[in-house]
Amino acid sequence: MKKLSIVSVLVLAVVAWSCNEDVRRTPGHVYMPDMAYSRAIETYAPIDTLAKQGIHYNRLPVAGTIKRGELLPFPLAKDKTGDTANYVQSTHIANPLPALDAVQMKEAERLYLVNCGICHGTALDGNGPLYKGGEGPFSAAPANLATGPKYVTMPDGQMFYSVTYGKGQMGSYASQLSTTQRWMVIHYIKSKQGGGKQAAAVAPATDSAAAKPAAAGAATAAKKPAADTTAKKK
Repeated sequence: MKKLSIVSVLVLAVVAWSCNEDVRRTPGHVYMPDMAYSRAIETYAPIDTLAKQGIHYNRLPVAGTIKRGELLPFPLAKDKTGDTANYVQSTHIANPLPALDAVQMKEAERLYLVNCGICHGTALDGNGPLYKGGEGPFSAAPANLATGPKYVTMPDGQMFYSVTYGKGQMGSYASQLSTTQRWMVIHYIKSKQGGGKQAAAVAPATDSAAAKPAAAGAATAAKKPAADTTAKKK
């Protein structure tokens, strides 16, 4: 009977203790807490709290890394103030993308209109909404990419340098456009220069259907033996 009373008292004590209003929110000691409470950062989460903890994180990709499926980065760094060595050297860099098909060219046009058209205009003549024939916010006309001699003759690599690092009043577009997209836009610009003659000049080379009959005819003619035009002596 005495033991039963002791057990009853203990049970009541446990029940009373469990009914305490101060609810315990932490489990106490946790095995491998980093797995239970991850320090993962969401995409747009503020990072000022990390600095307070001595964690320096700027969300930038590690230098030298390349996104899967992306082209290799531009091999030339931005020139220091007053230096133009790399800008001049960029003339020797060719566009690594092959000629764009119709679907890719349409996407390149869209990228141009979204990022470049506001200044250079839909016709690439420098008369975009920001200039608008001198009535817009810009007092000076942006570059005429369609017929301006400097830009018609500008190599692809030098144009890519300007888009990547900025030139004159134009800032860098490296954060808005990927490496592939920047080369696509340059393909589009070059296709519109000279009234689109550059794009038209490429078209015959891609038309293999017309070339096949001619090639077949030439091959047949080559197989025929040459006629003996030497007159036989009697």
